[in-house]
Amino acid sequence: MHTPNVRRSRAAIVCAAGVVLSLAACGGGGFEEESSAPQQSTGPSKLQILIGTSGDAETAAVKAAADAWSKKTGNTAEVVVASDLNQQLGQGFAGGTPPDIFYADAARIGDFAKAGNLLAYGDQVEDAGFLDSLVQTYTYDDKLQCAPKDFSTLALIINTDLWTKAGLTDADIPKDWAGLEAAATKLTNGKVTGLVVSGEWARLGAFMKQAGGWVVNEDGTKVTADSAENVAGLAQAQKMLKAGTMKYAKEVDSGWGGEALGKGVAGMTIEGNWIRGALTKDFPNIKAKVVELPEGPGGKGTLLFSNCWGIAAKSKSQAAAVDLVKSLTSTEQQMTFAKAFGVMPSTQDGSKQYAQEFPDDAAFAAGGEYGQGPVNAPGFDPVMAAFNTDLEQLRTKDPKAILESLQKNGDAALGGK
Repeated sequence: MHTPNVRRSRAAIVCAAGVVLSLAACGGGGFEEESSAPQQSTGPSKLQILIGTSGDAETAAVKAAADAWSKKTGNTAEVVVASDLNQQLGQGFAGGTPPDIFYADAARIGDFAKAGNLLAYGDQVEDAGFLDSLVQTYTYDDKLQCAPKDFSTLALIINTDLWTKAGLTDADIPKDWAGLEAAATKLTNGKVTGLVVSGEWARLGAFMKQAGGWVVNEDGTKVTADSAENVAGLAQAQKMLKAGTMKYAKEVDSGWGGEALGKGVAGMTIEGNWIRGALTKDFPNIKAKVVELPEGPGGKGTLLFSNCWGIAAKSKSQAAAVDLVKSLTSTEQQMTFAKAFGVMPSTQDGSKQYAQEFPDDAAFAAGGEYGQGPVNAPGFDPVMAAFNTDLEQLRTKDPKAILESLQKNGDAALGGK
């Protein structure tokens, strides 16, 4: 599924429970501290790029981009497809022979940076015009650690046949929580549940953002989990769960929201843009409409998932690696990737071009302006995993108690920063 990127597939969903949708997000963490800067090689460089992939289209597109850069510069760049990205990165870091460039998941940036594994080259690519939300996502220790390579966001996906059957029209598309409840209520009938989602922070966290809250403050230095805003966000989700107008995917015998929508047992789901490819492949007859998530009392809110182009601190070809990343993150190249395998460009210009080129998915691109990335503090993966365990019981468990537990665990993790 998603490539170790955040995309299109159900693997993403499994991984997302532990953190985001990247293979990198599914593993453990710290590695040897960096002791000294590596001796930089002279002459033409030979770079190794380690990627996780969503399939042949992505692999071919990345290889083509690397080959074009190699031809232009006289360097060479070998693309290696990881069978287990996190494990292979860990082995490379521990052995002192990491790939020069690699997919790095947003939730792991703090772990990698703290261990001394990343070259923080963000100041060399700041003029690329990356979306502000992505710059914040990849900033750790007050430095932009790496260049965002693409992104995904959550939106509301509607089964239009069920929508019409329930007597709903475009005028009923939810703009706020009340509208979401109303639509979900009308859609809930017989085997159909109005809204079906995965029972994890990577979906339900959107309610927290819409209420004006989040797990940590803006610069990631303080845990803000037990705020009144977050309580309000989870209380809204709980209200719909108790009413039966929202269910978790496993309750309707589905692995994730996209499957529930495709099987016709969900009128709506909250998912990312990887759902397009999954529906086309598994449920080609389903008609789906994508709209932005409804606003909460805190305004618009969605979650954002991404990978960046990490460069190893021990790379002996850092200048060439940075030059290649600049080529890979140009708006033109990112639009080529978008057309090849469905990712959204990480630059402001690229995001606008994507929305124009793929108007049916413009709602996903719009979320890039206000999306919230994962917590990137080191050692936070177990905290969010425990949060997921509690969220499985949200229908019957006090939201305030769930968030107090998250606060306690988060404080302990940040305290060891």
